Order: sequence, then structure tokens, then C-alpha cells
Amino acid sequence: MIKALMLDPVLDLKAAASLQTEILAHRGQALEIDASAAQRLGAQCLQVLLSAQRTWSDDAIPLHLVHRSEALTAALELFGASTRFDEPRLDEVNPT
Repeated sequence: MIKALMLDPVLDLKAAASLQTEILAHRGQALEIDASAAQRLGAQCLQVLLSAQRTWSDDAIPLHLVHRSEALTAALELFGASTRFDEPRLDEVNPT
């Protein structure tokens, strides 16, 4: 069963610690992070999201950033992280 987590609209320095706590509460479970409400993304919350993505990947458990708002998509592009949460291509998952 995939768990869902809704991101807050403002993901700044003040939100980073609580975001980390919320995400880690789902460790070991498939997780969908709903980014539809996200309007501002700071570097600290980006670090939390990237760390979670790496942790889930290392644990071989799916983590997906879904329903990205336009503002979040633009912020990811500005940080140079727009492809970090994309789904892996089939040939990357099962190379031949």
C-alpha cells in the first residue's frame, strides 16, 4: 500500500525539520509526496526531498513526487533538480 504525504505551500527553512520528520515517519513504505499545494521551495526542503529520494532508492522502495505545482516545477528547474524526481526509464531499471 502506498502512503501519501501532502506538501505544505511554503517549504522554507522553518518547514525543513518538520518535513524531514513527516517523511521519515514513512520510512520503509512506498510513498507518494503530493506537491500540488507547494508554492515556494527553499534549498533546505529541497535537500530533505533529495535525501528522502536517495534513502528510498537505496532501500529499493518507491518514492514519487506527484502532482507538482507549476511553482514547484519552476523551483526544481531553478535549482537544477528538475529531473531528480522523474520516473526511471525501463532501461535504467533493467539494463540489457
